[in-house]
Amino acid sequence: MKKLIFLLVLTCGITRGAGSPLEENLKEQKGVLFGAYMDFGETEDNVTLEGIEDFEALAGKRPAIIASSSYWGEQSFPKKNLALIDRHGATPLIFWSPWDKPYDQNKGPDRFSLKEILAGKWDSYIDAWGDGAKDFGKPFLVSFCNEMNGNWFPWSGCFYGEKNGGNEVFKQAWRYVVDRVRARGAKNVRWVFHVNNFPADNNFWNLMSAYYPGPEYVDWLGLSVYGKQFRKGDVWAEFKPLLDWPYKELTKIEPNKPVMVAEFGVGDFPKSGSKAKWIEDALKIIPEYPRIKAAVYWHERWQNEDGSFSNIRINSSPSVLAAFREGISNPVWIPSKKDN
Repeated sequence: MKKLIFLLVLTCGITRGAGSPLEENLKEQKGVLFGAYMDFGETEDNVTLEGIEDFEALAGKRPAIIASSSYWGEQSFPKKNLALIDRHGATPLIFWSPWDKPYDQNKGPDRFSLKEILAGKWDSYIDAWGDGAKDFGKPFLVSFCNEMNGNWFPWSGCFYGEKNGGNEVFKQAWRYVVDRVRARGAKNVRWVFHVNNFPADNNFWNLMSAYYPGPEYVDWLGLSVYGKQFRKGDVWAEFKPLLDWPYKELTKIEPNKPVMVAEFGVGDFPKSGSKAKWIEDALKIIPEYPRIKAAVYWHERWQNEDGSFSNIRINSSPSVLAAFREGISNPVWIPSKKDN
């Protein structure tokens, strides 16, 4: 995209954040935490109260998780965004991406390459980011180098290749970054190992399990599940097959960790299929999978290079919005505590 043993609380020495909807009764949680990304702009980090409230008015429910990005090209920590989301009663999910401006997809490693990270070039930035995380203090989710089994982001294993040990370099970089952040005292970060549902290169070296850095470095297992996003090149697929096999593969990696659908959505292409039905199915099917404890809808619209538009938003048509509002109104979808 343009783009359950309990969270290892004892294993990793992580303490509970008082009142956090992310961590209360996770083992016994009946339902799925409702999450969303709300079209916060090109760099996905311009979080505003107006943007959040506009989305909530459309959805009819306040998300328990609100997602945004932190690109390494900005060389900053999203302090204000975390504080705003926290004040709003939600848990932040940050997509922390070692990516340089202008953030173009389908290009190889840039100055934030995994090898440069491992060489220590960006230690000061990682440490400063870890200091910011510690100062925030409350539990929040971090999806680092998401969808690494794809071929569109500069950290993708496909750019490093099988012969160059793309998956091994990724695992080393993941451990390196997590270790440095934890060394700064940021024990409140919940690390999300976030893969694409299907690999770009369907070989053993590029399967999601090949990138797994180890149980001590991961708190949640995450999955992107998108339907058709582009007018050309994509085929229409119903929701269940997009989730079913990837869920089984992901949960084989670890038997107890919670799972989140860290991104899901579909474009509006009436000649290909019904987006309203896809949304209806997704909101019914996701809660049927017992390990899924959170799901984040990607509410965005953008223009492609060929002039076409990809509209993933929940209000791309009246029927789509009606389907989303109806599905998310089910009590199985858990809102922000401020809705209670």
